[in-house]
Amino acid sequence: MSIQTGLLAPAAIYVAASSSQATGQIARISTTSYMSSARHPPLLQTSPSSPSLADAFARNGFKVYLPDLFAGDALPEAELNSGNFDLMGWLGKHPAADIPGIVRPVLSALKAEGITKIAAVGYCYGGRPAFDLAIGDEVDVVAVSHPSLLKSPDDLETYLGKSKAPILINSCENDFQFGTDAQAKADEILGDGKFAPGYEHRYWEGCTHGFAVRGDISDPKIKAGKEGAFKATVEFLIKHL
Repeated sequence: MSIQTGLLAPAAIYVAASSSQATGQIARISTTSYMSSARHPPLLQTSPSSPSLADAFARNGFKVYLPDLFAGDALPEAELNSGNFDLMGWLGKHPAADIPGIVRPVLSALKAEGITKIAAVGYCYGGRPAFDLAIGDEVDVVAVSHPSLLKSPDDLETYLGKSKAPILINSCENDFQFGTDAQAKADEILGDGKFAPGYEHRYWEGCTHGFAVRGDISDPKIKAGKEGAFKATVEFLIKHL
């Protein structure tokens, strides 16, 4: 694992890769970083995540690129958990609508290298730009966990009408951003074969918003959800890329 500059974008990029790689790549964007893979075509993640998560994908055969999307102002998890962090102020400085524009030069560079398929993986905040990239036909597969900033049913209906990217949603029991009503609406709009490219919804009982990234694994249900959501994401990407 290493930090490099000037590879695909001006920002510093954290690169994670396994010792043995097959062909293809995956790109991922997050609130801390961006990643690409080399075992299957590109994946894009958009959420609060850390290099450790990128490393986990790398151990599953993906080469991962994580650029600094926030000019050194990544969302500080410790302060966020303290309850004193000005989240709305941070979001004002880093609106999710800006992320696709930051990522596009990276996508263009990957495609120029011969990458033909890209997947976007979004956790929390990252769910919004992952949806936007798929709706704009800029990525080929999407996997999101406890997505934030989505409007139900509007964004789900737009995804149905405009996206061609198979989608996995990892949801949970207690989520103030993507609650049970939105989850049911997603099943109604995209499920039962209505979204032809492919739709999968995994529900993790006993988990709360953020479980797939910063869940307390001392809780058996949260541990099962965090590990299960990661496994489901890897399997979904392998299936569709």
